[in-house]
Amino acid sequence: MKKYFIFILLSMFFYPALYAQDQAENEEGEEEENVEYLKPKTSVIERTIVKEKKPIEYAPVIEENVLWSQTIWRRIDCRSRMNFHLYYPTEEVDNRQSLAQAIIEGIRKKRILAYSDEEFKTQVNYEAILDKLGAKDRETRQEKMDGTGDTVMLQKGYINWAEVREFMIKEEWFIDKRHGRLDVRINAICPIRVYKREANNGASEDDDGISADDEATKTRTQICWLYFPEVRRVLAKTICYTGKNQNANLSFDDIFHKRYFDAYIERVSNEINNRGIREYTRNGLEAILESDKEKRTLLEMESDLWSY
Repeated sequence: MKKYFIFILLSMFFYPALYAQDQAENEEGEEEENVEYLKPKTSVIERTIVKEKKPIEYAPVIEENVLWSQTIWRRIDCRSRMNFHLYYPTEEVDNRQSLAQAIIEGIRKKRILAYSDEEFKTQVNYEAILDKLGAKDRETRQEKMDGTGDTVMLQKGYINWAEVREFMIKEEWFIDKRHGRLDVRINAICPIRVYKREANNGASEDDDGISADDEATKTRTQICWLYFPEVRRVLAKTICYTGKNQNANLSFDDIFHKRYFDAYIERVSNEINNRGIREYTRNGLEAILESDKEKRTLLEMESDLWSY
């Protein structure tokens, strides 16, 4: 029994040292294996078709072939379900971009020129656009606890893409007698920021100091006007997901070319300084009815081209 005890004690003393020595020899004998890690992909398909696309070419329009034309301003409200593919994502998801993100990114990379008016008279730079988006860096002052002064801190600005939820488009409708049809060309587009203005006390107020919880009291700011034929060069290379088929290879240029969006007429060219519908209607319902009336006029004009 005494010999058994001595054996156990010797085993407990020498075994850890022998195990450590054996482990060190094994590690020295092993060679480091060169492993090439794979770059993670979010999809099994490498999508390059849209990135190589070019804008769809329109047929040339000759003045003598145009029998009638009219300029129409439409507003695209991205809260409409038919316009969700233009609005989302409001944050970067799987390298996807919304319409606003694609346009502002094109301006930042100087692929698109931005203007302050729809007549393209005055250019604006990217810093001015950031200011209208509320994304410029700001200095904030905070009083020190010991009362010796203020601490100046730099608050980094960022673009809240959820606020860019409306677009104004200026388009020209015309009758082409050569092709015998009513056609349309979009001439300009303007992203619009819809937000609650911050009052001095930190509460959200509108221009009259009224609470901005209601949609009608929110501030709407036109970011800039863009020449749409120039914007198309960027939109043609930007994928648009409609949610029905992820591999449909649709670009934003295809969306506008196929008129796959919902918009209501806000203004029609007229003799009184092209005044808007809301300027001569009494309330929102009357403005909607007037907008629908202008839509029907366009449809009836196209059907009246044909006679039997």
